[in-house]
Amino acid sequence: MAVPVVATKQAEPMVYPSVSVIVPIYNGEADLPALLECLMEQQYPLAQVEYCLVDNGSSDRTPQILQSAAQFRRKRGIQLYTLTYSAIQSAYAARNAGVAVATGDILVFTDADCQPASDWLVNLVQPFRNAAVGLVAGEIKALPSTNWLERYADRQNTLAQHHTLNHPYRPYAQTANLAVRASIFWQVGLFRPHLTTGGDADLCWRIQQETHWQLVHAADAVVYHRHRHSLKGLRQQWYRYGCSNRYLHELHGVELMRPLSGRELRYRFMRWGLKEFPQATFKLFTGQGTPLELVITPLDLWCARARTQGLQLACLPENAHTIARLGEDI
Repeated sequence: MAVPVVATKQAEPMVYPSVSVIVPIYNGEADLPALLECLMEQQYPLAQVEYCLVDNGSSDRTPQILQSAAQFRRKRGIQLYTLTYSAIQSAYAARNAGVAVATGDILVFTDADCQPASDWLVNLVQPFRNAAVGLVAGEIKALPSTNWLERYADRQNTLAQHHTLNHPYRPYAQTANLAVRASIFWQVGLFRPHLTTGGDADLCWRIQQETHWQLVHAADAVVYHRHRHSLKGLRQQWYRYGCSNRYLHELHGVELMRPLSGRELRYRFMRWGLKEFPQATFKLFTGQGTPLELVITPLDLWCARARTQGLQLACLPENAHTIARLGEDI
Protein backbone atom coordinates (compact mmCIF):
# COMPACT_ATOMS: atom_id res chain seq x y z
CA MET A 1 0.00 0.00 0.00
CA ALA A 2 1.31 3.43 -0.91
CA VAL A 3 1.39 5.84 2.02
CA PRO A 4 0.54 9.52 1.39
CA VAL A 5 3.17 12.06 2.29
CA VAL A 6 2.20 14.68 4.86
CA ALA A 7 2.92 18.15 3.52
CA THR A 8 5.06 20.17 5.90
CA LYS A 9 5.43 23.91 6.08
CA GLN A 10 8.73 25.17 4.73
CA ALA A 11 10.44 28.54 4.84
CA GLU A 12 9.73 29.17 1.15
CA PRO A 13 7.81 31.93 -0.63
CA MET A 14 4.09 31.27 -1.01
CA VAL A 15 2.93 30.27 -4.47
CA TYR A 16 -0.36 31.21 -6.07
CA PRO A 17 -0.96 29.16 -9.23
CA SER A 18 -4.17 29.72 -11.15
CA VAL A 19 -6.95 27.75 -9.47
CA SER A 20 -10.42 26.64 -10.51
CA VAL A 21 -12.74 25.62 -7.67
CA ILE A 22 -15.44 23.22 -8.87
CA VAL A 23 -18.56 22.52 -6.82
CA PRO A 24 -21.37 20.14 -7.91
CA ILE A 25 -24.76 21.15 -6.50
CA TYR A 26 -28.05 19.33 -6.32
CA ASN A 27 -30.92 20.92 -4.37
CA GLY A 28 -28.48 22.91 -2.30
CA GLU A 29 -30.55 25.96 -1.37
CA ALA A 30 -30.12 25.32 2.36
CA ASP A 31 -26.32 25.09 2.15
CA LEU A 32 -25.44 27.53 -0.62
CA PRO A 33 -25.50 30.80 1.36
CA ALA A 34 -22.89 29.56 3.84
CA LEU A 35 -20.73 28.06 1.08
CA LEU A 36 -20.83 31.25 -0.99
CA GLU A 37 -19.88 33.36 2.00
CA CYS A 38 -16.90 31.12 2.71
CA LEU A 39 -15.74 31.20 -0.91
CA MET A 40 -15.91 34.98 -0.97
CA GLU A 41 -13.76 35.16 2.17
CA GLN A 42 -10.88 33.16 0.69
CA GLN A 43 -7.49 34.81 1.13
CA TYR A 44 -6.37 33.72 -2.34
CA PRO A 45 -5.55 36.48 -4.89
CA LEU A 46 -8.73 37.33 -6.80
CA ALA A 47 -7.04 37.31 -10.20
CA GLN A 48 -5.74 33.77 -9.65
CA VAL A 49 -8.95 31.95 -8.74
CA GLU A 50 -12.26 31.20 -10.42
CA TYR A 51 -15.27 29.45 -8.91
CA CYS A 52 -17.34 27.15 -11.11
CA LEU A 53 -20.62 26.10 -9.50
CA VAL A 54 -22.40 23.32 -11.39
CA ASP A 55 -26.12 22.86 -10.86
CA ASN A 56 -26.89 19.18 -11.46
CA GLY A 57 -30.58 19.63 -12.30
CA SER A 58 -31.85 20.99 -8.99
CA SER A 59 -35.60 21.29 -8.39
CA ASP A 60 -35.41 23.80 -5.52
CA ARG A 61 -34.24 27.43 -5.54
CA THR A 62 -30.62 26.55 -6.31
CA PRO A 63 -30.69 28.03 -9.88
CA GLN A 64 -32.07 31.36 -8.66
CA ILE A 65 -29.54 31.58 -5.82
CA LEU A 66 -26.67 30.83 -8.20
CA GLN A 67 -27.84 33.38 -10.74
CA SER A 68 -28.09 36.14 -8.14
CA ALA A 69 -24.73 35.18 -6.64
CA ALA A 70 -22.94 35.24 -10.00
CA GLN A 71 -24.26 38.71 -10.87
CA PHE A 72 -23.36 40.13 -7.45
CA ARG A 73 -19.89 38.56 -7.28
CA ARG A 74 -18.87 39.73 -10.75
CA LYS A 75 -19.56 43.30 -9.65
CA ARG A 76 -17.01 42.78 -6.88
CA GLY A 77 -14.38 41.46 -9.28
CA ILE A 78 -14.72 37.86 -8.16
CA GLN A 79 -14.67 35.28 -10.93
CA LEU A 80 -17.71 33.18 -10.14
CA TYR A 81 -19.46 31.26 -12.90
CA THR A 82 -22.49 29.02 -12.90
CA LEU A 83 -23.20 26.07 -15.14
CA THR A 84 -26.20 23.78 -15.49
CA TYR A 85 -25.58 20.13 -16.26
CA SER A 86 -28.44 17.65 -16.01
CA ALA A 87 -27.70 15.03 -18.68
CA ILE A 88 -26.57 12.60 -15.95
CA GLN A 89 -27.73 12.81 -12.34
CA SER A 90 -24.38 12.30 -10.62
CA ALA A 91 -22.04 14.57 -8.69
CA TYR A 92 -19.13 13.07 -10.64
CA ALA A 93 -20.75 13.92 -13.98
CA ALA A 94 -21.34 17.47 -12.72
CA ARG A 95 -17.69 17.73 -11.68
CA ASN A 96 -16.66 16.60 -15.15
CA ALA A 97 -18.74 19.42 -16.65
CA GLY A 98 -16.84 21.84 -14.41
CA VAL A 99 -13.46 20.38 -15.36
CA ALA A 100 -14.32 20.77 -19.05
CA VAL A 101 -14.67 24.56 -18.75
CA ALA A 102 -12.10 25.24 -16.00
CA THR A 103 -9.06 27.33 -16.91
CA GLY A 104 -6.91 26.92 -13.78
CA ASP A 105 -3.65 24.99 -13.56
CA ILE A 106 -4.93 23.45 -10.33
CA LEU A 107 -8.48 22.11 -10.06
CA VAL A 108 -9.96 22.10 -6.58
CA PHE A 109 -13.06 20.18 -5.55
CA THR A 110 -15.41 20.67 -2.64
CA ASP A 111 -19.13 20.14 -2.04
CA ALA A 112 -22.13 22.39 -1.59
CA ASP A 113 -22.61 21.37 2.06
CA CYS A 114 -19.03 22.30 2.99
CA GLN A 115 -17.73 25.50 4.58
CA PRO A 116 -14.03 26.11 3.79
CA ALA A 117 -11.81 28.04 6.18
CA SER A 118 -10.62 31.40 4.84
CA ASP A 119 -7.03 30.13 4.36
CA TRP A 120 -8.20 26.87 2.76
CA LEU A 121 -7.08 27.53 -0.82
CA VAL A 122 -3.80 29.15 0.20
CA ASN A 123 -2.81 26.13 2.26
CA LEU A 124 -4.20 23.55 -0.17
CA VAL A 125 -2.04 24.61 -3.13
CA GLN A 126 1.31 25.11 -1.39
CA PRO A 127 2.37 21.43 -1.71
CA PHE A 128 2.31 21.87 -5.51
CA ARG A 129 5.64 23.70 -5.17
CA ASN A 130 7.00 20.16 -5.32
CA ALA A 131 6.95 19.22 -9.00
CA ALA A 132 6.31 15.57 -8.10
CA VAL A 133 3.00 16.32 -6.35
CA GLY A 134 -0.10 15.79 -8.45
CA LEU A 135 -2.85 15.48 -5.83
CA VAL A 136 -3.37 17.18 -2.49
CA ALA A 137 -5.89 16.09 0.11
CA GLY A 138 -7.05 18.80 2.46
CA GLU A 139 -8.62 18.02 5.83
CA ILE A 140 -12.32 17.64 6.56
CA LYS A 141 -13.58 18.60 9.99
CA ALA A 142 -17.06 18.61 11.47
CA LEU A 143 -19.10 21.73 12.04
CA PRO A 144 -20.25 22.11 15.66
CA SER A 145 -22.74 19.39 16.52
CA THR A 146 -26.36 20.39 17.08
CA ASN A 147 -27.92 17.06 18.04
CA TRP A 148 -27.01 13.64 19.41
CA LEU A 149 -26.58 11.98 16.01
CA GLU A 150 -24.08 14.63 14.92
CA ARG A 151 -22.24 14.16 18.21
CA TYR A 152 -22.15 10.42 17.56
CA ALA A 153 -20.60 10.90 14.10
CA ASP A 154 -18.14 13.41 15.55
CA ARG A 155 -17.12 10.89 18.20
CA GLN A 156 -16.53 8.28 15.46
CA ASN A 157 -14.45 10.80 13.44
CA THR A 158 -16.56 9.84 10.42
CA LEU A 159 -15.58 12.59 8.00
CA ALA A 160 -11.82 12.79 8.50
CA GLN A 161 -9.50 12.08 5.56
CA HIS A 162 -7.54 9.82 7.92
CA HIS A 163 -9.74 6.85 6.98
CA THR A 164 -9.35 7.23 3.21
CA LEU A 165 -5.69 8.21 3.26
CA ASN A 166 -4.99 4.96 5.11
CA HIS A 167 -7.09 2.72 2.89
CA PRO A 168 -5.49 -0.76 2.72
CA TYR A 169 -5.58 -0.79 -1.09
CA ARG A 170 -4.22 2.68 -1.87
CA PRO A 171 -4.67 6.10 -0.27
CA TYR A 172 -7.27 8.42 -1.70
CA ALA A 173 -8.85 11.77 -0.91
CA GLN A 174 -12.52 12.61 -0.62
CA THR A 175 -13.74 15.12 -3.19
CA ALA A 176 -15.05 17.33 -0.39
CA ASN A 177 -11.46 18.59 -0.20
CA LEU A 178 -9.19 17.59 -3.08
CA ALA A 179 -6.85 19.44 -5.44
CA VAL A 180 -5.49 17.96 -8.69
CA ARG A 181 -3.18 19.29 -11.38
CA ALA A 182 -5.37 20.03 -14.39
CA SER A 183 -2.96 18.31 -16.78
CA ILE A 184 -3.57 14.98 -15.05
CA PHE A 185 -7.10 14.77 -16.42
CA TRP A 186 -5.65 14.67 -19.94
CA GLN A 187 -3.53 11.71 -18.86
CA VAL A 188 -6.03 9.47 -17.07
CA GLY A 189 -9.43 10.85 -18.00
CA LEU A 190 -12.16 12.33 -15.83
CA PHE A 191 -14.44 10.90 -13.15
CA ARG A 192 -16.60 7.96 -14.13
CA PRO A 193 -19.83 9.90 -14.79
CA HIS A 194 -22.24 7.05 -14.07
CA LEU A 195 -20.87 6.23 -10.63
CA THR A 196 -23.01 7.46 -7.75
CA THR A 197 -20.42 6.76 -5.05
CA GLY A 198 -16.76 5.74 -4.89
CA GLY A 199 -15.69 8.00 -7.76
CA ASP A 200 -13.17 9.90 -5.65
CA ALA A 201 -11.30 6.70 -4.78
CA ASP A 202 -11.47 5.50 -8.37
CA LEU A 203 -9.93 8.71 -9.72
CA CYS A 204 -7.14 8.85 -7.13
CA TRP A 205 -6.31 5.18 -7.66
CA ARG A 206 -6.22 5.49 -11.44
CA ILE A 207 -3.85 8.43 -11.13
CA GLN A 208 -1.53 6.48 -8.82
CA GLN A 209 -1.70 3.35 -10.97
CA GLU A 210 -1.11 5.03 -14.32
CA THR A 211 1.21 7.93 -13.51
CA HIS A 212 4.12 8.96 -11.32
CA TRP A 213 2.23 11.71 -9.46
CA GLN A 214 2.33 11.76 -5.67
CA LEU A 215 -0.59 12.29 -3.30
CA VAL A 216 0.10 14.40 -0.22
CA HIS A 217 -1.98 15.49 2.75
CA ALA A 218 -2.28 19.19 3.63
CA ALA A 219 -3.72 18.99 7.14
CA ASP A 220 -3.93 22.78 7.49
CA ALA A 221 -6.22 23.16 4.44
CA VAL A 222 -9.57 22.70 6.17
CA VAL A 223 -13.17 22.52 5.08
CA TYR A 224 -15.96 22.04 7.60
CA HIS A 225 -18.83 19.67 6.91
CA ARG A 226 -22.14 19.00 8.64
CA HIS A 227 -22.70 15.49 9.98
CA ARG A 228 -25.95 13.68 9.20
CA HIS A 229 -28.56 14.85 11.70
CA SER A 230 -31.26 12.18 11.23
CA LEU A 231 -31.38 8.40 11.41
CA LYS A 232 -32.50 8.34 7.78
CA GLY A 233 -29.53 10.43 6.71
CA LEU A 234 -27.13 8.34 8.78
CA ARG A 235 -28.46 5.16 7.25
CA GLN A 236 -28.16 6.54 3.71
CA GLN A 237 -24.56 7.55 4.39
CA TRP A 238 -23.53 4.08 5.56
CA TYR A 239 -25.56 2.38 2.85
CA ARG A 240 -23.54 4.38 0.32
CA TYR A 241 -20.33 3.23 2.01
CA GLY A 242 -21.41 -0.35 1.36
CA CYS A 243 -22.30 0.42 -2.27
CA SER A 244 -18.95 2.13 -2.75
CA ASN A 245 -17.10 -0.90 -1.45
CA ARG A 246 -18.98 -3.17 -3.86
CA TYR A 247 -18.34 -0.87 -6.84
CA LEU A 248 -14.63 -0.51 -6.05
CA HIS A 249 -14.36 -4.27 -5.62
CA GLU A 250 -15.65 -4.76 -9.15
CA LEU A 251 -13.59 -1.94 -10.65
CA HIS A 252 -10.31 -2.40 -8.79
CA GLY A 253 -10.51 -5.74 -7.01
CA VAL A 254 -10.40 -4.27 -3.51
CA GLU A 255 -11.36 -6.62 -0.70
CA LEU A 256 -15.02 -6.65 0.23
CA MET A 257 -15.89 -5.68 3.79
CA ARG A 258 -17.11 -8.58 5.86
CA PRO A 259 -20.90 -8.35 6.29
CA LEU A 260 -22.40 -8.33 9.76
CA SER A 261 -24.04 -11.70 10.43
CA GLY A 262 -27.34 -12.16 12.23
CA ARG A 263 -25.55 -14.06 14.96
CA GLU A 264 -23.11 -11.19 15.54
CA LEU A 265 -25.97 -8.73 15.56
CA ARG A 266 -27.86 -10.67 18.23
CA TYR A 267 -24.72 -11.12 20.37
CA ARG A 268 -23.84 -7.44 20.25
CA PHE A 269 -27.36 -6.42 21.23
CA MET A 270 -27.39 -8.89 24.10
CA ARG A 271 -24.01 -7.66 25.34
CA TRP A 272 -25.23 -4.07 25.10
CA GLY A 273 -28.44 -4.79 27.04
CA LEU A 274 -26.82 -6.87 29.77
CA LYS A 275 -23.53 -5.06 30.24
CA GLU A 276 -22.91 -1.87 28.29
CA PHE A 277 -26.25 -0.15 28.87
CA PRO A 278 -26.21 -0.69 32.69
CA GLN A 279 -22.61 0.54 32.86
CA ALA A 280 -23.41 3.63 30.78
CA THR A 281 -26.49 4.31 32.91
CA PHE A 282 -24.44 4.16 36.10
CA LYS A 283 -21.82 6.52 34.65
CA LEU A 284 -24.56 8.93 33.56
CA PHE A 285 -26.16 9.11 37.01
CA THR A 286 -22.81 9.53 38.71
CA GLY A 287 -21.83 12.39 36.44
CA GLN A 288 -19.08 10.44 34.67
CA GLY A 289 -20.84 9.81 31.36
CA THR A 290 -23.19 11.31 28.78
CA PRO A 291 -26.59 10.26 27.40
CA LEU A 292 -24.92 9.47 24.08
CA GLU A 293 -22.98 6.59 25.63
CA LEU A 294 -26.27 4.80 26.26
CA VAL A 295 -26.84 4.30 22.53
CA ILE A 296 -23.35 3.97 21.01
CA THR A 297 -23.68 0.24 20.34
CA PRO A 298 -27.16 0.40 18.77
CA LEU A 299 -25.96 3.21 16.49
CA ASP A 300 -22.82 1.25 15.58
CA LEU A 301 -24.98 -1.72 14.65
CA TRP A 302 -27.45 0.48 12.75
CA CYS A 303 -24.60 1.83 10.64
CA ALA A 304 -22.99 -1.58 10.16
CA ARG A 305 -26.29 -3.08 9.06
CA ALA A 306 -26.87 -0.26 6.56
CA ARG A 307 -23.36 -0.76 5.15
CA THR A 308 -23.97 -4.50 4.84
CA GLN A 309 -27.22 -3.89 2.97
CA GLY A 310 -25.47 -1.53 0.58
CA LEU A 311 -22.75 -4.10 0.04
CA GLN A 312 -25.26 -6.85 -0.68
CA LEU A 313 -27.74 -4.90 -2.81
CA ALA A 314 -25.43 -2.69 -4.87
CA CYS A 315 -25.19 -3.49 -8.56
CA LEU A 316 -22.55 -1.66 -10.57
CA PRO A 317 -24.17 -0.20 -13.72
CA GLU A 318 -22.56 -1.44 -16.91
CA ASN A 319 -21.97 2.11 -18.09
CA ALA A 320 -20.05 2.84 -14.88
CA HIS A 321 -17.05 1.24 -16.59
CA THR A 322 -16.96 4.26 -18.91
CA ILE A 323 -14.33 6.89 -18.15
CA ALA A 324 -15.14 10.33 -19.53
CA ARG A 325 -12.40 12.04 -21.53
CA LEU A 326 -11.60 15.67 -22.11
CA GLY A 327 -12.30 16.66 -25.70
CA GLU A 328 -15.28 14.32 -25.90
CA ASP A 329 -18.92 15.11 -25.20
CA ILE A 330 -19.26 15.13 -21.42
